[in-house]
Amino acid sequence: MNGFLALLAEPWSLPFMRRAFGVAAIVGLVCGVVGVYVVLRGMAFIGDAVAHSAFPGVALAYAFEGNLLLGGAAAGVTTAVLIAFVSQNRRLKEDTVIGVFFAFAFGLGIVLVSTRDSWTTDLSSFLFGQVLAVDTADLWRVAALGTVLVAVVLALRKELVAVSLDRETARASGLPVLPLDLTLYVVVTATIVMSLEAVGNILVLALLITPAATARLLTERLWAMTLLASVLGCAGSLAGLYVSYAYDLAAGGSVVVVLTGFFALVWLLAPRHGLAARARVRRGRKSVHMTGPRASEREKQARMFTDSGDCGRGETSLPSAGRPRST
Repeated sequence: MNGFLALLAEPWSLPFMRRAFGVAAIVGLVCGVVGVYVVLRGMAFIGDAVAHSAFPGVALAYAFEGNLLLGGAAAGVTTAVLIAFVSQNRRLKEDTVIGVFFAFAFGLGIVLVSTRDSWTTDLSSFLFGQVLAVDTADLWRVAALGTVLVAVVLALRKELVAVSLDRETARASGLPVLPLDLTLYVVVTATIVMSLEAVGNILVLALLITPAATARLLTERLWAMTLLASVLGCAGSLAGLYVSYAYDLAAGGSVVVVLTGFFALVWLLAPRHGLAARARVRRGRKSVHMTGPRASEREKQARMFTDSGDCGRGETSLPSAGRPRST
């Protein structure tokens, strides 16, 4: 027991580990909160697209010996804004537009990188993460940006849910869909860029999606999903760093493996939506006469996201079907 406690305490005696724990905790929390809206919108692909669209900006900054994170942020935001504008065309589905820009940006990044003969540690750390190398300034910068991102998401949570679940109905309801799309895309981009030092460009999608997807299996309420996703993201990031320190493994990869382990356990054992629970339900249906057709997934979601914290005097948040309820 004493040995286990010593192992838990040992990393905190090292300044670089304390900074790494701080950055990992903040990044995990912010990715959990923002990831909820990515999962609800079914736009996991946008996380991958934005992460890879940052690549040409990084490659360009690398070629001209500039700041890699600033280059990546500029390219990511530019791509996110273009996707938001082009996806307003109703003839094109959002994932189609994302795929076009994703392929172009990554191809452009490869072309730019191929113009240089060698890779540096900076470019490698962008791809794979280097959370153990962050300094105090990085920690404070991540904390400040994370605070702003969470504040924006929480302030616009109702509008973002409405647009995430059904953009056309939200547009018909008078919501400013384009500005909300732009806001969500920019928030996702900033979250991804902020997370690059922790897990790198290649693994950042897992940090954005996995905690929210895990929470989605555990709860039917939006506020609870947001809280759970942030806790899971923070806890998984810290646990991954402990695993990395104890077994001398890559920090970013360890974080992703731990988060995926959380997801696998919940997928198996979640009390209502886990594999075991669904198997019990299927067995029960064999002896129970079902009346009427099964509800569609949209109809199920319409009953799920009634946030008691936002209801006030009978007021409910926009349901998953995207249709506003009268108050």
